[in-house]
Amino acid sequence: MTTATFELTENRVILSNISWQTFEQLLAELGENRCARLAYNDGVLEIMTPLGPHENNNRFIESLIGAIADELNLNLKRLGSLTLKQEKRKKGGEPDSCYYIQNEPKVRHKQEIDLANDPPPDLVLEIDMTSGSMDKLPIYAAIGVPELWRYDGRKLDVFVLYPESTSYQSVERSPTFPWLPLAAIPRFIRQSLADGETATLRAFRSWVREQQPDYR
Repeated sequence: MTTATFELTENRVILSNISWQTFEQLLAELGENRCARLAYNDGVLEIMTPLGPHENNNRFIESLIGAIADELNLNLKRLGSLTLKQEKRKKGGEPDSCYYIQNEPKVRHKQEIDLANDPPPDLVLEIDMTSGSMDKLPIYAAIGVPELWRYDGRKLDVFVLYPESTSYQSVERSPTFPWLPLAAIPRFIRQSLADGETATLRAFRSWVREQQPDYR
């Protein structure tokens, strides 16, 4: 069965009964220079092409994460839509954005990541603004991503994979930035549409400093 959805935020096609070998072949044939992102969960394949609202939210949240890291003097390694795969569990995904923060020193010198030897990203960001899209949480849980942020165009949800757990738990605060009230992030996204991104980023940096002035 094939289900296609076409929204103003992203185009998604979901295909069933797809083998892992076909998923791997698609990744190889499509290559890295593409806008489509693939997700695979035990025979179900999703092909997503982001449109303007999706990408704008993704890039702006990435700017906010970068601003947080800069204000806290944290080294941050961005790897965008890095392909993350767990063949044994038949799961794979390409997040909208992903980041190494705690494990940044372990991959600082690398531009190619091999999950057989390298840790998964510390934080994954998913923009999911379409109803009926594939649930990515089981994919990233199988890969071992410890923290996932999901923005649906209205609110930002935070999920944590605790040690020895196989599924995510919804939490109110990010364990990476526990002092930061992430519920305010959508407000800054809306503000960027009114005041512009540069002005909003300046306001956001000031807000970050106010939240935890002694964090440095």
